[in-house]
Amino acid sequence: MADTLATQIIDKIKAHAEPAGAEITLDTELTELGIHSLELTEIIFDLEEDYDIEIEMNTVDAWANLRNVGDMVEAVRQLIAQKS
Repeated sequence: MADTLATQIIDKIKAHAEPAGAEITLDTELTELGIHSLELTEIIFDLEEDYDIEIEMNTVDAWANLRNVGDMVEAVRQLIAQKS
């Protein structure tokens, strides 16, 4: 069950995913979505701007640490918690 944060992040990912309109859940692997490094970087920039956080990782680290949508949601959730 996705909460508000997860739903917002999934919506951002959907804008970059292939095929468009496919169902995306917390368990969806990022590689299944056809998201390449430039798109991942754009998603990360969007998340930083929307939640006023700083995600300090290069693309290689991002792919190594973020395997599925749930991993991305948890990473953002932790950064938001650290900020408050």
